[in-house]
Amino acid sequence: MAKKPLGSAQLDKKTKVLNIIELLETEHPDAKVALHYSNPLELLIATILSAQCTDERVNIVTKTLFKKYQTTQDYVKADVKELENDIRSTGFYRNKTKNIKKCCQMLIEKFNSQVPRTMEEMLELPGVARKTANIVFSNAYGVIEGIAVDTHVRRLAQRLGLTENEDPNRIEEDLMQIIPKDKWIRITDLLIFHGRRVCTAKKPNCSGCVLNKICPSAFTFD
Repeated sequence: MAKKPLGSAQLDKKTKVLNIIELLETEHPDAKVALHYSNPLELLIATILSAQCTDERVNIVTKTLFKKYQTTQDYVKADVKELENDIRSTGFYRNKTKNIKKCCQMLIEKFNSQVPRTMEEMLELPGVARKTANIVFSNAYGVIEGIAVDTHVRRLAQRLGLTENEDPNRIEEDLMQIIPKDKWIRITDLLIFHGRRVCTAKKPNCSGCVLNKICPSAFTFD
C-alpha cells in the first residue's frame, strides 16, 4: 500500500471537521451560549459559577444574583457567608465565592473594573482559565482567541477522533490546528449542544446521531 503524503492525516482531519460542523449546523441551528447575561461582568461571573454545574442551574441562581450584585464593588463588599449562600446551589460555593471576590478585587485594582480583552490579562484573574476566557471573549466581545474546551467539547473531540489528548489546553491546541479560525466560536456551541442532546457522557444515542457515519466511536457504547 502506498504511503500517504506527509501531513495527509492532518488534511483528513481538516476535511472531516468541516463536515462535522456542516452536519451539526443542520442538526442544531439554535446552538448558542446557554448562560444568561447582559454584560461582560455578568458573563464572567456566570461562567465561573458554571464549573461543575449545569447552565440551567446557573441561570436560576444568576436571575436573582445579578439583581443583587451589579458591579465589581458589590461583589467585593459582599459578606462572604451571604454570597456563599446566594450561590450555594451551584456547588463548590466556598471556592467560587473566594474566586469571585478576588477576581472582582483585581478587576477594580488593575483593570478599572472592566473585564479584560486579552488572554494574558484574563488569565491573571483568580478562578479564570482559558475555557472561561474564551467564552467571555467570544460571546461578550466577539473576540476570537481560542476554543473553549468544556466537558462536552473534550468528550466529543475525543470520540470523534479529533484529539488523543486529555488536557483541555492540549485539546484546544489540537482543535485550533484543524479548525478554521472563523469557526472557533461556532464549534464550541455546536459540540456542547450535541453533547447535551445526543452524544451524552454515559449513554450516547449513536443510532440517532447525524455523525455516526464519520465517528470512529459510533455504536461502541451499545
